[in-house]
Amino acid sequence: MKDGRPLPPGSYTRSGRVGSRPYRGAADVAKVYRAFTDGATIVLQSLHRSWAPLARFCRDLELALTHPVQANAYLTPAGATGLAPHHDTHDVFVLQVHGRKHWEVRQPVMEAPLPRHHSRKELAARQPLLFDAELATGDCLYLPRGFVHAARTQDDTSLHVTLGVHTITGYDVLKAVLEQAAEHPAFRTALPVGFARHEGADALADAVNECVREAGRWMAALDAGPVAGELRHGFWSRRLPLLEGQLQQLVGLDQLDDRSVVRRRPGAVCEVELGDDGLRLVLGDRELAVPLAVEPAIRRLVDGPPAPVAALDDLLDASSRLVLVRRLVVEGVLEVVPGGA
Repeated sequence: MKDGRPLPPGSYTRSGRVGSRPYRGAADVAKVYRAFTDGATIVLQSLHRSWAPLARFCRDLELALTHPVQANAYLTPAGATGLAPHHDTHDVFVLQVHGRKHWEVRQPVMEAPLPRHHSRKELAARQPLLFDAELATGDCLYLPRGFVHAARTQDDTSLHVTLGVHTITGYDVLKAVLEQAAEHPAFRTALPVGFARHEGADALADAVNECVREAGRWMAALDAGPVAGELRHGFWSRRLPLLEGQLQQLVGLDQLDDRSVVRRRPGAVCEVELGDDGLRLVLGDRELAVPLAVEPAIRRLVDGPPAPVAALDDLLDASSRLVLVRRLVVEGVLEVVPGGA
């Protein structure tokens, strides 16, 4: 620390999840081409996970909206129709990248549907038409969740990207509240013996009524703070890191010194949370425990403009600030600016 002993590398401890995605095997490319020739649409699902420019674009939206964002791409041959009239349970931005596509937008079957509210094609197709429009290259169409839509190509092959915004709703709040309810003993009480038999109907009705009344009393006294905190933590802890060029950063760590200019990596998640025994940095798929005393330095690094490591000299001694900056580079929070620009 500044005017004290330097922070050893072991001052920072990390926890997180290790997972893997299922292997689906390679696509039969010739079969894909034949299907495209026959009028099929090629769909590239979750393209933000494999194409860095789109990953950065989606992350910028996520950081602005604090709602999860995903991207799919749809390549449709000329004169073909994509999906039948349907609604989505997430907000959609349609970005027309190449060619033209004709869209029909109809009234919702229901307001603001949730993922459990599946679209019924027959009912969707009978909804009143609101408007139709043709998107050309560079156009954008916003479809709030629930609005019925369908699209078809004209004389050109069409490529469009859909950005799906999976909004966190009041229903998610209630689900988080329900998790808290598990800690209330009254809700762990068993229903009456024989409640499912016909002769147990009255006892069951009484038990359900009492449970509902107790829920009202319990919710009236509920501290909303932990629920809000869990929702906030849940969003940040599910953002995967964007680590383009990270190998080059790691290889260059030995050259890091006070003159090195560092900045927050674009799209990096770094939420600072105060714990019982220090600070916890939520870095998406993992967490990093750090000493409470380094909070001012961390906030300057992640919230401030690019600066040399030496700019922390009023907060940390030379050894400590190098330990901190190196660790944040390793975790993908910071990056060294090439040439110090």
